[in-house]
Amino acid sequence: MKSVVLAEKPSVGKELARILKCSPRGKSCCEGDNYIVTWAMGHLVELADPGSYYDEWNSWKMETLPMLPDKMKLKVIGKTGFQFTAIKNIFNRQDVNNLIIATDAGREGELVARWIMKLAGWKKNFQRLWISSQTDKAIKDGFSGLKDGRRYDNLFRAAECRAEADWIVGLNVTRALSCRYDAKLSAGRVQTPTLAMIVNRESEIKMFKSRPYWTIGVDLDGFKAVWQAKNGQTRFFNQSDAGAIVEKINGKNAFVKEVDVKEKSDLPPLAFNLNDLQREANKVLGFSAKQTLNVLQGLYERHKIVTYPRTDSRHLTTDMLPTLKDRLKAIENSQFSGKIRELLKNEINSGKRLIDDAKVSDHHAIIPTEEPVRLEKLSREEKILWEIIAKRFIAVLSNPYRYKSVKLVLDINGESFVSKGVEVVDPGWKSLYGVNITEVEEDEDIPTQNLKIFQKGEEINVKRVNILQGLTKPPARYTEGALLEAMENAGKFIDDKALKESIQKGGIGTPATRADIIEKLFSNYYIEKNGKELVPTPQGMELVGLVPELLRSPELTAEWEIRLNAISEGKELNNLFSKDIRDKTKELVEQVKNSTVKYEPKANSRENCPYCGKPLISNKDKKGRKILICPSKSCGYERDQFNDNDSPTNKEKQIARKYMNKYGANKNSKETFTLGDMLKAKMEIKKE
Repeated sequence: MKSVVLAEKPSVGKELARILKCSPRGKSCCEGDNYIVTWAMGHLVELADPGSYYDEWNSWKMETLPMLPDKMKLKVIGKTGFQFTAIKNIFNRQDVNNLIIATDAGREGELVARWIMKLAGWKKNFQRLWISSQTDKAIKDGFSGLKDGRRYDNLFRAAECRAEADWIVGLNVTRALSCRYDAKLSAGRVQTPTLAMIVNRESEIKMFKSRPYWTIGVDLDGFKAVWQAKNGQTRFFNQSDAGAIVEKINGKNAFVKEVDVKEKSDLPPLAFNLNDLQREANKVLGFSAKQTLNVLQGLYERHKIVTYPRTDSRHLTTDMLPTLKDRLKAIENSQFSGKIRELLKNEINSGKRLIDDAKVSDHHAIIPTEEPVRLEKLSREEKILWEIIAKRFIAVLSNPYRYKSVKLVLDINGESFVSKGVEVVDPGWKSLYGVNITEVEEDEDIPTQNLKIFQKGEEINVKRVNILQGLTKPPARYTEGALLEAMENAGKFIDDKALKESIQKGGIGTPATRADIIEKLFSNYYIEKNGKELVPTPQGMELVGLVPELLRSPELTAEWEIRLNAISEGKELNNLFSKDIRDKTKELVEQVKNSTVKYEPKANSRENCPYCGKPLISNKDKKGRKILICPSKSCGYERDQFNDNDSPTNKEKQIARKYMNKYGANKNSKETFTLGDMLKAKMEIKKE
């Protein structure tokens, strides 16, 4: 008898087949003496469309809402149906008696496999391959220690609840909004509160009124100092007050009133989880969250040089401590060789800052594997992302950065001036990044500088007195990195103290889904990029005003995330969560139905839709190209604003085919792409 091994992707399946000594058998599997290795292509099964329950649910009508199936149905995704059929046939073979789930070791990977099993009718024994890297050693160790598949039932229940909640909330509220306002509007359990964060920040910026302020600085022998009041304030909001101080100290020397020298240290940073890595890659490389995840997936699956990407942990487990030297040796053939040789001279023991079993759930932090890196095999994107991961791993194992913090308080004719400095004792982990003393104890008005030690009472010549004017700044717009941080730390947007404390564990969305949520906001034209900044479009601003307050606040989504985690840990029943989701959806739909808010999309293009006649809206796609879109929910017209070519775009062809199929006689026509062509063809038929 044989075991079926079900991988998530063909590339991973073929690697597993190589290690298990299985040979290709057609396009859908590989087979050996003991195993048949087959694979999904991501999801092969998804939740069924509304029309599969009732015919009337095919139509977008307010009277059909809310759509709340008693039991959710599944369906095979059409374009990959051939692979599902192949897997089902393998499941039904008489020589097969066991299944090994080898999809990604996480919530979504569990869902991929379980839905295939459910729809294909698998009733026999099954086991789970649970690994955090794709090296040959990790795979072999995983197969020698397979887990009982039922151990992950709660993980599957949580994943299924999440998918059903997204269907029930997303489809119902999206349809309610679209029908209520006759517009293409999209809302979702995580998407909407994320958009609301961006919109709220934009509102804060627009409401902000800059105020001029003044600071007083003095140039001394080789360094500078800044005036500071007794309460720590350094700014004057009345220029005449600053002028009075300048007049008082002009021509006077400074005397050292206080000298405060403290030895301090900065511990190494924590290892990367996915959220942190996406933020760092956005800050340093300009990568989007989705781009980082895609490149990271290649480093994990194809090159096998980093561990599992979709993790929320910044720590490692105790059993990994003996592997750290091997991981360092695997990356020694790189620009970090000198630092690595230095680390390998001593025993590695990072303590609980890195090794902490209690802070690792499904997967540990993202670190290099024991697979030797071959930089020449990596693309440019892969190489620069790998360097960030390798550098952080080395930093985590390095000594703290130690320095002396120096603070001078000077007296100039009764007024206090402050100067701050740093003397580096041991660069430690910061030697990897370059020590920048201005980043230490940074103060906007009192910069850190190289500063020698003075004696108390010492007199110092004042060379120049300066009045500097500035303007108070509004809060910064989100970058993708900053937005990921806000999503992870959504508790700061929540007033409820108990919920605020409990949500600190996870925020809204998951490390695996946040990148897709941001991409969805781009594809729906609710946000656009201005350099690295995320800016809400007029449609995004208006949508947040239309959505019920309950859904745009992170509180509800945060509460649901906590409950989903509780389901995965076996602490809450999934059917209770499903009931509450349905009840809350009824409430949300009712609020949309009864809303008195008006939707007035701002047409800013001076062009009308060629299909339905509504004013077109000008937006920018993620790459900054200007796009014209029709706001009508029943139309969908969209084109490049500066496309002077008379030939129709793919989107225009798609919309035209929709109308052709709805109203035309020749429904399979491939040549007639526009409504004008269709009308012309109809007129020719009438002449005949």
